Amino acid sequence: MKVIFMKDVKGKGKKGEVKNVSEGYARNYLFPNNLAVEANTGNMKSLEKKQESEQRKADEVVEEAELLKKKLEDMTIEIKAKSGENGRLFGAVTNKQIAEQLKKSKVKIDKRKIEMDEPIRVLGYTNINAKLHPKVTATIRVHVVEE
Repeated sequence: MKVIFMKDVKGKGKKGEVKNVSEGYARNYLFPNNLAVEANTGNMKSLEKKQESEQRKADEVVEEAELLKKKLEDMTIEIKAKSGENGRLFGAVTNKQIAEQLKKSKVKIDKRKIEMDEPIRVLGYTNINAKLHPKVTATIRVHVVEE
């Protein structure tokens, strides 16, 4: 019997999949527990519509991330920090400070999305990656100046 899984069922299928299962398993376990529905023409059409709308929403999210990427790559963030000789900073510039500076520029990005191997410890320009979406990564140009 063909069924459409409404929820993930371990070892059988994931949500939205259409699979063949034994009739007894479907009628005695999957249907009573609302884990699956029978794969008739009406249910198949509603599944397709649901998948189309989810795909459209996912495309919109990627599009928004692309727009934000363009905006970020056009701007330079300036952060003031105290420094000693040879341009070494007292302390360091962290992803939290970069996120706060972006917030002042009316661009909201979570500090965890700003990828830094280690904090910035010198004056000057530095390029830093920000993962806006699993498919979209922007490069932020950070300029650290002496206070």
